[in-house]
Amino acid sequence: MTTDDACATEEVDLGGEPNPSSSLRTFGAVVQALREHAGLSRAELGTWVRYSKHTVASVELGRRMPDESFVELAEIALGNTGALRKAAKYLTRGEPGLAAWFRQWARLERLAVSLATYECRLVPGLLQTEAYARAVFDNSIPPLSDEQMEAQVAARLDRQRIIRERPNALFSFVMEEYIVRRRLGGDEVAREQLDHILTVARLRNVSVQIMPTDTVCHAGLDGPLALLETRDGKRLAYSEGQESGRFIADPKEAATLHQRYATLRAQALSPYESTGLLERIRGAL
Repeated sequence: MTTDDACATEEVDLGGEPNPSSSLRTFGAVVQALREHAGLSRAELGTWVRYSKHTVASVELGRRMPDESFVELAEIALGNTGALRKAAKYLTRGEPGLAAWFRQWARLERLAVSLATYECRLVPGLLQTEAYARAVFDNSIPPLSDEQMEAQVAARLDRQRIIRERPNALFSFVMEEYIVRRRLGGDEVAREQLDHILTVARLRNVSVQIMPTDTVCHAGLDGPLALLETRDGKRLAYSEGQESGRFIADPKEAATLHQRYATLRAQALSPYESTGLLERIRGAL
């Protein structure tokens, strides 16, 4: 292992929790302390701030950036001490454009010997063009500011460099057919996106497979997942929901997800068949 690899590994806690910025952790600790002092459960505070108990937990653990409404309503619910308003002034996301819960996974991607992604929502981030990524972020609810949009796009494009910078790492993608048929952003954006997928799919270290819409067997019904393997043989996984993500380091759970992905690959069209389908869809636009 090189010095750079050792430094990168030290930044990652394989215990399963992401590494949020110090300001997010500090703010979350203040929220938790005030909540417990007030004798409220996370669910009860969630009623006050109009968040689910799971989202309150994400804020307290430093995984989620609280919005202005959360700060104001939590301040009122927890005694109106002014502590949350003052603490909120110092909040930073850590790495611009990356969700707090995703940073740990992004760091591990740079060290992995293999990466695998199954997507049922969008073209995987590592395969998105800039125009497609902008269309994705343009559909964010609530809307992003111009600064947030640029940070998100820049972070996504920066992540994509690993495909060409790591020619000895294996990249595998399985995505649903309806994703590549969806004309997100319009026909021009869709054509460019399909051309890009076809270009990347020609790289020796990349495999792209399409899960046909008319399939009768499907091992990925529990949703999208990302998998990786480290140089020392550790198998890790990551799953993402609407407002949170979960890093999975437990060997047994990670092994189950790797088995599901292997089954998905067997059920999907072969890389050759997938390329043919992508070319036909591209030709129809």
